[in-house]
Amino acid sequence: MSPSVDPSIPEPSVTFTPPAPPAFADCTPRQKAARVLSDALAPANLVVALLLLVGWHSTTSRAGLGWGLFAALFCGVVPIGIIALGVRRGALTDQHIRVRRQRVVPMALSLVSVIAGITLLHVLGAPREVFALVVAMLVGLVSSLLVTVVWQISIHMSVAGGTVMILLLVLGPAVLPAALIAAAVGWSRLVLKAHTPAQLLAGTALGGTAALAFALLN
Repeated sequence: MSPSVDPSIPEPSVTFTPPAPPAFADCTPRQKAARVLSDALAPANLVVALLLLVGWHSTTSRAGLGWGLFAALFCGVVPIGIIALGVRRGALTDQHIRVRRQRVVPMALSLVSVIAGITLLHVLGAPREVFALVVAMLVGLVSSLLVTVVWQISIHMSVAGGTVMILLLVLGPAVLPAALIAAAVGWSRLVLKAHTPAQLLAGTALGGTAALAFALLN
């Protein structure tokens, strides 16, 4: 006979799979707020916003904003499209890809898109800040993918944490209140039981790798 499993013992983090969230109408007010924050501050949304802001800052002109938009196509829009297509085909659970093993292929395809973006930005002579940011995003994505192969990490927190750190590097202490963005993301993911505290902390640490890469390149 196989040994019985005590349901009071939590599932090991290596095999952790978050529960499916209830329908929005069935959520408590707290869960609804968490759902809205989790969707609004999704990784791709933060990536696009950060690229636009840094693009503008790189030249303080429409040209810089254009570079940010161009980079956002490869780092944000294409990954969103990959995930949306996967959800539509039933290969992915939802836009946040709850199941870890389902994340590997979309992340790998997004990696190809980001590399293509880096190549074009280099060839076309993009501003240094924009180019450095996209390379930093590549570093963050590679780091997250390597961890994801064996462990469920919070991509939400990786991007949110990296975004806040890079904003501080670009704009200085004046944007310190932006840390509330990362705090809101962490709170929402905990409320939705999408991640454990350890996964959120590890995600934030990985965001630091992207920020470090940006600091070294910029």
